Amino acid sequence: MSSYDHAIDWVRRETESAHLPAAVLGIATAEGVQELVAFGASGERAASVGDHFPLFSVTKPIVAMTALRAVERGRLALTDPLTAAIPEFGAKRADTVELRHMLSHSSGIGDPPFDSATGRRADLLADGSEFAAGAAVRYSTLAFEGIAAMIEHANGSPWEQAVAELVADAGADGFTFDVDCEPHPIFGAADVGLDYDAVHPHHPGAGAFARAEDLLAIGRALLVNDGSLLHPATVAALQSSQTDGLPVFSPAPGRPGETWGLGFRLRQNSPGLLAGDGYGHSGWGGAEFWVYPEQGACFTLLTNVMEPARFGVNIDRLHNAVVAGTR
Repeated sequence: MSSYDHAIDWVRRETESAHLPAAVLGIATAEGVQELVAFGASGERAASVGDHFPLFSVTKPIVAMTALRAVERGRLALTDPLTAAIPEFGAKRADTVELRHMLSHSSGIGDPPFDSATGRRADLLADGSEFAAGAAVRYSTLAFEGIAAMIEHANGSPWEQAVAELVADAGADGFTFDVDCEPHPIFGAADVGLDYDAVHPHHPGAGAFARAEDLLAIGRALLVNDGSLLHPATVAALQSSQTDGLPVFSPAPGRPGETWGLGFRLRQNSPGLLAGDGYGHSGWGGAEFWVYPEQGACFTLLTNVMEPARFGVNIDRLHNAVVAGTR
């Protein structure tokens, strides 16, 4: 009997009840992968542990770490303005949007649908502001178009190349923006108002695909924290809240007790969790990626239904089962 049996049972129950169509659960420590199991199916396609799934917003922390790596190398600063990369940005704004604001969802950049027909860059340039940068929190997928532009400007090469280098250093060789990886299909997109087929490819805030083992490789690199992925000072910084005390503007999807670090959600004060050291991200299609440094564990859940909470899926139960399974 593994110590993570209760976590595995949770995923099994959610697929057997059809709340989740297909699901892969992976749990790892610094020593290696502890559990990797698959349940359910997408129609006639049974889930397998090596399958790719759409990550949606779990893309964000990976791109955020890529930007932080550029900061480490002296090519970017957290206080660099977006206008350094996109001079025409902010024509309707009186403030200055900096990299740190976009990483912590405090930039004031709006969040239009990411299946917008006008395209990411046009939406970014047309965007006004609900508040001055750093004055409040408003979740923004569009802001990651700005982060990607800053990565490109800093490195002089496509932002996807810098992401590929980061994930390769972690050993996550299946992480990709290429739909040819044959990911599991998404269910329920129309129910939440998304035209999934119209989502622009290579979206830096929502467009990646991965296998569970890829995210576990990244999580393990963060747990080992030996500088091969990011410097330990950077790993500490991304876990430091940037948004304490700031008002939250709607829509800002999340759960009680969450704040924002640099590209990562922090669940330090969540009333539903046993442990308060978790940092990570959730995706609209049900993907989860979380690291618990004090527990010495990370986990990912890859699944493929939009907004699983609509069906009563309470992801806090999985968090707690993973935490309680650590030894």
